[in-house]
Amino acid sequence: MSSGPGADSAPAPQADDNTNANTKNNNGNTKNAKGNTKNNNSSSSMFASLKVRNYRLFFLGQAVSNTGTWMQRIAQDWLVLSLTGSATAVGVTTALQFLPMLLFGLYGGVLVDRLPKRPTLLATQTAMALTGLALAALTLTGQVQVWHVYLAAFVAGLATVLDNPARQSFVTEMVGPDQLQNAVSLNSANFQSARLVGPAVAGLLITGVGTGWAFLLNGVSFIAPITGLLLMRTRELHSVERAPRGKGQLREGLRYVAGRPELVWPIVLVGFIGTFSFNFPVYLSAFAADVFHGGAGAYSLFNTLMAVGSVTGALLAARRGTARLRLLSGAALLFGLVEIVTAVTPSLWMFALMMIPVGIFGMTVNVTANTSIQMATDPAMRGRVMALYMMVFLGGAPVGAPIVGWVTDAYGARVGLAAGGAIAALAAAVIGVIVARAGGLRLSMGWHAGHPRVGFVPRQRGATTPDGEPGTTLARVV
Repeated sequence: MSSGPGADSAPAPQADDNTNANTKNNNGNTKNAKGNTKNNNSSSSMFASLKVRNYRLFFLGQAVSNTGTWMQRIAQDWLVLSLTGSATAVGVTTALQFLPMLLFGLYGGVLVDRLPKRPTLLATQTAMALTGLALAALTLTGQVQVWHVYLAAFVAGLATVLDNPARQSFVTEMVGPDQLQNAVSLNSANFQSARLVGPAVAGLLITGVGTGWAFLLNGVSFIAPITGLLLMRTRELHSVERAPRGKGQLREGLRYVAGRPELVWPIVLVGFIGTFSFNFPVYLSAFAADVFHGGAGAYSLFNTLMAVGSVTGALLAARRGTARLRLLSGAALLFGLVEIVTAVTPSLWMFALMMIPVGIFGMTVNVTANTSIQMATDPAMRGRVMALYMMVFLGGAPVGAPIVGWVTDAYGARVGLAAGGAIAALAAAVIGVIVARAGGLRLSMGWHAGHPRVGFVPRQRGATTPDGEPGTTLARVV
């Protein structure tokens, strides 16, 4: 099977082809020569991108593999704790899994821009499958030692250096730019749904037959995404230009991002939130143990309800057709404010219920940032840009966790969570103002049809782009 980039799945019609020529009416809908009208609004269906065969294969494969990944995370931590009796050793395992992204993430993006995405994903998914199967063999035979788990975590982390930006970039090749928002949202819903199922299955396996079987099932689960990748029709993939091999491509990628405010500010905002506001293992364990004295049951309840909120947020995002920076700033501001309110809730059940809106707004931030960055990036640069995004988003948590943990230990869980929310809200407000000013916009507040109306308008009256959008390149995505 060819691994080439393929051709566009919907080539533009020729100007002299009267039978197939399409025209657009004033509502943005496409009307063909037969008079039929097709709605181009990608928000018309929550599952629109699943109509694309290649993406459907990818989605189903990831659904199986994500469940296995969550199973391995739980089993891996439990195995290390069983072997060492040390929570610090569990932390070392987690650090080793994220360390390769911090060290090599940008270089992984350079390679992803040069390489065809589908064969790259076949290689990375196979590597992660082998780590799970190796741990399974060592555990089931009674030969496993803690350094084996450390090594497996580090190797899996190395695979994600390529796998994460390749998966993010490959979505556009499968569905095209029109369905990108929907597909990214469904990917997030897919991962969060597995977060509900995987830990529960892992718990049953660990208590019933041991951690080795959880590792084995995770290794076997990679058959699904590998099969999906092999069954894809490469001719239906959207053509994307790959970067040629050359010197200075890492610096070129950094300069590319630095020169585009529509990329810089979403990454900066996500960096603040990922570093200080998304450290939920620290926050939630402290609330469960020290504030509400609910133990492991309360901690599990908090995570489950947050996962419910995250799935809901991802599905709601799938209905939207755009990923404006104003939505990102607004969602981040609400996320921070909801965290502050959650920090002062007096009872366990009120706190638990607040996990749902926390999950909704947190996922809205995640999906909107991901989509807006991909949409604003040239295809030849997308691997490097998404690698930087993932490095900032995932790499921030290990950096911020000790700081957040110190604040929580010194001043209490409520102060720690409220501080994280305050940082998110402040960063969202400041960056929102910066982006609006850079885009030539100003905040407008007033009344419309008896209701308050808040929005951004061009600073100069009547200043619009040819397509009716505000008059600067940045303003088009605000």
